Amino acid sequence: MDTVDAYRHCEQIVRGKARNFSYGLRLLPTPKRRALSAVYAFARRIDDIADGNGPDGQRLTDLAAARTALGTARPDPEDPVLVALHDTALHYPLPLSAFEELIDGCAADVRGETYEHFDELLSYCRCVAGSIGRLSLGVFGTAGTDDAGDGREAAGVAHLADALGVALQITNILRDVREDRLTGRTYLPAEDLRRFGCTLDIDSSGRFTDPPDRLAALMRFEADRARDWFDDGMRLLTALDVRSAACTAAMAGIYRCLLGRIAADPAEALASRLSLPPWQKAMVAARALAGAAR
Repeated sequence: MDTVDAYRHCEQIVRGKARNFSYGLRLLPTPKRRALSAVYAFARRIDDIADGNGPDGQRLTDLAAARTALGTARPDPEDPVLVALHDTALHYPLPLSAFEELIDGCAADVRGETYEHFDELLSYCRCVAGSIGRLSLGVFGTAGTDDAGDGREAAGVAHLADALGVALQITNILRDVREDRLTGRTYLPAEDLRRFGCTLDIDSSGRFTDPPDRLAALMRFEADRARDWFDDGMRLLTALDVRSAACTAAMAGIYRCLLGRIAADPAEALASRLSLPPWQKAMVAARALAGAAR
């Protein structure tokens, strides 16, 4: 598999399955856009395995196979995603161990793990989303430093990427509360459900049985928590070059707008899966590019 064709395949995956992500990637120079497309395509493969319809045991076996493939010295030449990812790792300092964390988080999904306290959910968010932030940093580099900079600065920048990933994942969880519940998954911490007197039980028509005012209070509480993580994570932008900052700001901006809609109307978010129209996503991306260029 030619690397150009392999990267083209990965970019098609991004365009088809990650529209929010693709708006940010369009703002990057071609080499970085292709590299992050390879990162996303492999991450999407892991996520698709976890979300598949097969038996739990088979999905866990498939996740283990993805872990093994990640560690091979030479990728399967017929696998365009692995070919592109291997080439990316040759040109950028990717922390490939972050994919191991993503696989751990997706394995937890397969096992149907739930979370008693927020700290437990936080660990999960760092596995499935903070990991992607750290991989993205390997492609972005940081402004004014040699790649990731010295040890202390690199650790600080990684913390910000991690925080932004947590914010994005909490937003995803709030967007998908009903969809996840219908498939038997609950991510919101049990202590939070008790605090607001909610169970997230669903009746035969697929509606939540909890009082709407309690559900709304719960959703707004979690949205406020996500905003705090966004406030921390967005400080990452000052450590990135202009186009990497624009890419990050576009993706984060789309999710922040989505979070705002959830907080403004929790009932709508709990009744259907919210998304922003393409024109609004394009506007957020344009603002991100203009703001980063200042």
